[in-house]
Amino acid sequence: MKILLVHAHPERTSVTHQLADISFDVLKDRGHEVMQSDLYAMGWKAVFDAQDFPGRADQDRLSFIQESGHAFANGCQTPDVEEEQRKLLAADALILHFPLWWFSMPAIMKGWVDRVWAYGLAYGYRGAGNAYRYGDGGFAGKRALLAVSVGGPAIDYSPRGINGPLEQLLFPITHGTLFFSGMQVLPTFAVHGAAGIDARGMAEAVAAWRRRVERLFEDEPIAFRAQNGGDYPDRHVLGDHVAPDRTGLMAHVADVSRPADDEHANRSLGA
Repeated sequence: MKILLVHAHPERTSVTHQLADISFDVLKDRGHEVMQSDLYAMGWKAVFDAQDFPGRADQDRLSFIQESGHAFANGCQTPDVEEEQRKLLAADALILHFPLWWFSMPAIMKGWVDRVWAYGLAYGYRGAGNAYRYGDGGFAGKRALLAVSVGGPAIDYSPRGINGPLEQLLFPITHGTLFFSGMQVLPTFAVHGAAGIDARGMAEAVAAWRRRVERLFEDEPIAFRAQNGGDYPDRHVLGDHVAPDRTGLMAHVADVSRPADDEHANRSLGA
């Protein structure tokens, strides 16, 4: 199998980098082909702007969806974007390694998604206006996994913790970015207390992460509801018969009896 590792941290000794190195070693040892995108080392251009469209469809007004679709369909994307798309399309699984900065991924990784998730590639419409998203996107069949380094303790991200549950904070990424484009998203792996983790805590985190990487193609994905699977009769709102007692983010997960985080994501490793 082919796996793409994308990681975003400028410090080589960071928890993020160490886990990315573990991913590479474990996957290579198991006979997989591993591709990497170290965004800081690459000097990745994070800003999505007019420079991404060397051959504009409309010179008067910049519409990102229109220009993204035009550039992808007509082979006039920038070379760096084309290369990342080539790696992503070849991959059977994607692992995103990043620190939790302001409750999300670093800007450089968000910029990777902004520029690489082209209209017509990752999402769009098919046929008579049928949406090409939420389980049926262009990356359908691929697996995705987040490995997140969290500075604070796990208790802050517990169901009633001051920061809110981690799986809900990451919902825009797991559901709104990865599942949106069709990927099967595995429960998130998190290392809590990463800002002050000691050697013992790091050893525990590494051991737990090794086990997760080894199960990359075995673990069950989060049971997000597919847009075209019948739960959204009008393709927009959950049917009255679907989870009638629930609203909000978790109503869009079919099985909420099982937390969306790995068991280790709920443990303060090294904190």
